Amino acid sequence: MGPFSRLALLGAAALLMAATAQSWQWVLPADVRPPYVPYDNPMSAEKTELGRRLFYDADLSIDGTMSCATCHEQHRAFADGNATHSGVHGDPGRRNVPGLANVAWMKVLTWGNPKIQSLERQAAVPITGKKPVEMGMAGHENEIARRLGKDSCYRTMFARAFPGETAIDFAQVAKALAAFERTLVSLDTPYDAWRRGNRAVLSPDAQRGASLFAHDCSACHSGLLLSDGKYHRVVASSASDPGLGEITGRLADVGRFRTPSLRNVALTGPYLHDGSAKTVVDAVRRHPRTATLSASKMDSLSAFMNALTDYRLVKDERFSLPTEACGKRL
Repeated sequence: MGPFSRLALLGAAALLMAATAQSWQWVLPADVRPPYVPYDNPMSAEKTELGRRLFYDADLSIDGTMSCATCHEQHRAFADGNATHSGVHGDPGRRNVPGLANVAWMKVLTWGNPKIQSLERQAAVPITGKKPVEMGMAGHENEIARRLGKDSCYRTMFARAFPGETAIDFAQVAKALAAFERTLVSLDTPYDAWRRGNRAVLSPDAQRGASLFAHDCSACHSGLLLSDGKYHRVVASSASDPGLGEITGRLADVGRFRTPSLRNVALTGPYLHDGSAKTVVDAVRRHPRTATLSASKMDSLSAFMNALTDYRLVKDERFSLPTEACGKRL
């Protein structure tokens, strides 16, 4: 194939990806812009459908006992409910499982590694990561392709999600998972109605909490995600987990962790990077600025945080365990 033929093929592929990206319709509030989507992984209904099935498939773990959904449970806003979660070989979990709501807008995706900035790359952390071992597939990526390729429905779904590609591989798995995770939009809360002008939706107590939040919390818990996406030290450093310092090698970064989003915070406990704060109040008390709030102010702040819950997200069947694929029950 000559250079001009190759260029023509590349141009056609680029046009196809652009057309596919334009055909995807984000259903978002008028004041929210769509998230960034990598040019080489455009959104499509076929890809998100595949990603949803993969998200709930324990065949992505070495012994078939753990799926993404094992640690990211829908009724907990795709968090876990445990301080940390052990891996397939019994390795103790290292950090608290974060919720996945609105993860498409997050600029950094883990508690302590700013280098992981795409959902496609992040997928490898639980599936093939070694520190700690979670799903245990490091060195066994081809086994994932073999397992999935045995299923005729999966072969069909991959072909529809990635037209023109002939073989199932881990890169496609990561792209499909990322596409599904980008659909986990959570912007339908009492807080969202209130910030758009419906002042009656929050109780007087929650409105007092909103004022307290704006004064004491919003410096770090800001913007659409109620997170600045930066790294801060909230509690004393632990020798067992240096946080950001592990990546940068800087002493000043030891003990710094990414600010978590507070959306659905009432559902995503326990809290902090190690899950050591069992309740919202406990987590708030760990922060120096809010450690000494009176009981009445803490009640108001808690009432406001309860208004950050999106019950549509945790009940939406589009995000639930699929019961059928290729027209047949699973």
